[in-house]
Amino acid sequence: MAPGLYTDIGKKTRDLLYKDYNTHQKFSLTTCSPHGVAITAAGTRKNESVFGELHTQIKNKKLTVDVKANSESDLLTTITVDEFGTPGLKSILNLVVPDQRSGKLELQYLHDYAGVNASVGLNSNPMVNLSGVFGSKALSVGVDVSFDTATSNFTKYNAALSLTNPDLIASLHLNNHGDSLVASYYHLVKQHSSTAVGAELSHSFSRNESTLIFGSQHSLDPHTTIKARFNNYGMASALVQHEWRPKSFVTISGEVDTKAIEKSTKIGVSLVLKH
Repeated sequence: MAPGLYTDIGKKTRDLLYKDYNTHQKFSLTTCSPHGVAITAAGTRKNESVFGELHTQIKNKKLTVDVKANSESDLLTTITVDEFGTPGLKSILNLVVPDQRSGKLELQYLHDYAGVNASVGLNSNPMVNLSGVFGSKALSVGVDVSFDTATSNFTKYNAALSLTNPDLIASLHLNNHGDSLVASYYHLVKQHSSTAVGAELSHSFSRNESTLIFGSQHSLDPHTTIKARFNNYGMASALVQHEWRPKSFVTISGEVDTKAIEKSTKIGVSLVLKH
């Protein structure tokens, strides 16, 4: 089995601890046609500000075109070609208007024992990124490096290690030029109810600070999931997510500082409709 890409290392734990937690109000409506066209309108209310986005996706065999426009007048176009010339190779072209300097060309390659991602910015002094994972589904190591051709400096060099068993995933990341160490684990306790626990411990060597976050999830029924998390600074969060129709979800989440309960409670609601 392929080890995946660098971004896949520790993803199970990150999804458990961070995915779907929200302290704002979000709404998303998606309509799909039988010809491979999907249109999504989304809005987010954060404090007194409202942000909107319109996303159109067109799929035709191995070609996918995504066009996103938001309320800040940005237009992002992504063109993805699967099996680009050879099995396992994917090409991705990103173009942003009006900030054309942020466009980039990306190539992804998945092999039985390797996963490589390379990207280069589409400007005169591009940022070049290269990441790779080598090994198997059970044990893999990876590196992630970025080089700024304008300054001839390495802006990022990270490394990671992943160990995967049928019900346990552990990973170790060395980030921020070797300044931070992140260890995480994910344990599937009961598969039939999707009961899982996970934790992430991050340490900054320069600040001599550590953060520990622990979380869990459980499915009450095939359509309802609850999650909770807690960190060593006293921040506690919980959510309940219900799939009331296929691929349509309502999620209610809350966050509270247990050291100041009377003034810190935050509630978020997310509604995703797909037709």
